[in-house]
Amino acid sequence: MRADARRNRERLLAAAMEAFGEHGAEASLDDIAKRAGVGPGTLYRHFPTRLALQEAAYREGVEALCARADELAVKLEPGTALAAWLRIMVDYLGEKRGLAAALLATQDKTSELFVSCHKAIHAAGGRLLDEAKNTAAVRPDVTLSEILKLVNGIGLSTEQLQDRTEVAERLLAIVLDGLRPQP
Repeated sequence: MRADARRNRERLLAAAMEAFGEHGAEASLDDIAKRAGVGPGTLYRHFPTRLALQEAAYREGVEALCARADELAVKLEPGTALAAWLRIMVDYLGEKRGLAAALLATQDKTSELFVSCHKAIHAAGGRLLDEAKNTAAVRPDVTLSEILKLVNGIGLSTEQLQDRTEVAERLLAIVLDGLRPQP
């Protein structure tokens, strides 16, 4: 892909994530093109359908989430890295407002998109959790699946709230307290 085409694609994905976060998965494609500073033809050359754009935005978001896990693992202590990543995940869940639900309406959880994203999230989160367990920052009996269900619940329950960030942070603080080893 030429450099200008790659930049347009990146701008389109960033604009799509922003628009999906503000207006949901049915955000206007014309608005997305305008936000990216390109014409509708450029959008459709890169993403011939709304579904193609939604899938790419979803995959891009998951890849960024997983990359952040690796960055945090290098910069922070294991327990702090896991907590920071879970906060980022809660924010991501709130920002993608219905994107996963829209994709699930057209494909099931066994699709390549969902399977590959699931594996990537579990690999990234699993590394953080294992390190946190190894340093006794997290209870040894907790699983990543359990933590992800709790975080997903926080994301879903706060998605439409005006004070989403504050409520989500409070709920996540309760979850993080529960993850700490008990005396």
